[in-house]
Amino acid sequence: MDNAIIFNLQRFFTVVENNLCFSLMPRIALILPTLNAAREISGFLSALTHQTRQPNRFIVIDSSSDDDTVAQFSAAGAETIVIPRSEFNHGGTRMRAARHAAEDCEIVVFMTQDAILDSNTALADIVAVFDDDAVASAYGRQLPHHGATAIESFARHFSYPETSQHRSKANIPTYGFRTSFCSNSFSAFRVQALMGVGGFPEKTIFGEDAISVSELLLAGYTHSYVAEATVRHSHPYTLDQEFRRYFDIGVMHAQNAQLIENFGSPSGAGRAFVLGELWYLYNHAPARIPEACLRTVLKYTAYKIGRRENRLSLAWKKRLSMHKRYWIV
Repeated sequence: MDNAIIFNLQRFFTVVENNLCFSLMPRIALILPTLNAAREISGFLSALTHQTRQPNRFIVIDSSSDDDTVAQFSAAGAETIVIPRSEFNHGGTRMRAARHAAEDCEIVVFMTQDAILDSNTALADIVAVFDDDAVASAYGRQLPHHGATAIESFARHFSYPETSQHRSKANIPTYGFRTSFCSNSFSAFRVQALMGVGGFPEKTIFGEDAISVSELLLAGYTHSYVAEATVRHSHPYTLDQEFRRYFDIGVMHAQNAQLIENFGSPSGAGRAFVLGELWYLYNHAPARIPEACLRTVLKYTAYKIGRRENRLSLAWKKRLSMHKRYWIV
């Protein structure tokens, strides 16, 4: 047979094979809640453009931004949904977009506007774990932004280790409260499984990711931490912001007591964090140790107050909380 014919046949079957493989891949939707994100769009889109696995749908759900967030994302080809700012809720807003994506997508990937994909295969890596039918949820590794402080950096190193993990209900005795740890700054869910456990809670101060993961684990699914899937995401919280954030964590735990009942107290992880942080700072930034100690006292105090939020007036809850809109009734 003529060599040219053989070559063309080989090329034909290669194209068919590649198209078949692509058609068998699960369809994925990238969901991004936004608010006044104009200054962050360029970096976000640049990293997304270089991904080896592109989302089949890119859905931006915006809380009535004052800048041109919606216009910029629309120009980049994203589907945009605009909601009144008063209607935003960490769980309900994401679930609204997830239901929209469920029309034709099997996997939904969630990000936040300040998280930047750090490797060209980050989306492909986090989606790949869903080849295992037992996996219903996953989250990627968050690295500190370049130039982050030592305190910011340790927080990321502690929560996001270098080694991937696959957790199930059987691992609760080993990982305890952290079995259901997840972050919607970079996470992925199997849509039908998520909906099967009721989806994200429609109204929660935050922590919608861990709440839903806990339900998925108890339902028998696997939750994966994918260390290869990396984003840059960290926050230089002020002392005031740190206090308010941990007040809200205490509120979330108080209002979702089943997390502690089913997975144990977070106190063990808290002690490990404090000791690890002091050792890390001793080796990298000893001058920050007094600040870290002050932050620890503030976080512990705020958390304990948040756990007793039912004893506070609505005015005090608004005053102490980072997410003040949650308390609007």
